[in-house]
Amino acid sequence: MTKVIRLEEAISKIENGMTIMVGGFIGCGAPSRLLEEVCQKGIKELTLIANDTGILGDAMSQLIVNRCVSKLIATHIGTNKETGRQMSANELEVKLVPQGTLVEQIRAAGAGLGGILTPTGIGTIVEEGKQKLVVDGTEYLLELPVRANVALLNAYKADKAGNLVYRRAARNFNPIMAMAADLVIAQVDHIVEVGEIDPDEVMTPGIFVDYLVQKQPREVTIVG
Repeated sequence: MTKVIRLEEAISKIENGMTIMVGGFIGCGAPSRLLEEVCQKGIKELTLIANDTGILGDAMSQLIVNRCVSKLIATHIGTNKETGRQMSANELEVKLVPQGTLVEQIRAAGAGLGGILTPTGIGTIVEEGKQKLVVDGTEYLLELPVRANVALLNAYKADKAGNLVYRRAARNFNPIMAMAADLVIAQVDHIVEVGEIDPDEVMTPGIFVDYLVQKQPREVTIVG
């Protein structure tokens, strides 16, 4: 069975109330066309796991502006004023997590670990309600794995088996999120035949990827 499907078919697999992970770092490496379609379809009550909510005006930020998200788990919100406004107005539940901790929680889910131990947050409000352990005289917080129903990723190139190649900094959160979701959909700039990607180039093996969507250029209407 081919993993290459249409954009509309891919988004039809996301339902109201699901937990989604979205790759990207302040827009770099974010699957913009997938996110635009989520907004277009009016999917609501999502729990969003991401590094951030983008910059106001980009595709990631529109998940917040269009109120597709009811709960956010992220490392910061400083680049999207609407996220901060909704949080302050109690219109959006926001859980802020130290960046390294969130990365490791996602990685733990993908690796089948029961959690991670980190000293980050000890002695602050971050430790409230969490289990603490002492190892060799040092106190740690036990942070549990973070997993999603669906991961939406962005890759530079893929073959039809789903093997992914990312481009420079756009790699960021995408590879670890590919391992920590029940369903993985990747938006890809270039899709090639199996065998056209050198195995040494593969950054996410196709076994982790369920579907591929070819990123299509937007139609431009010229007036005049």
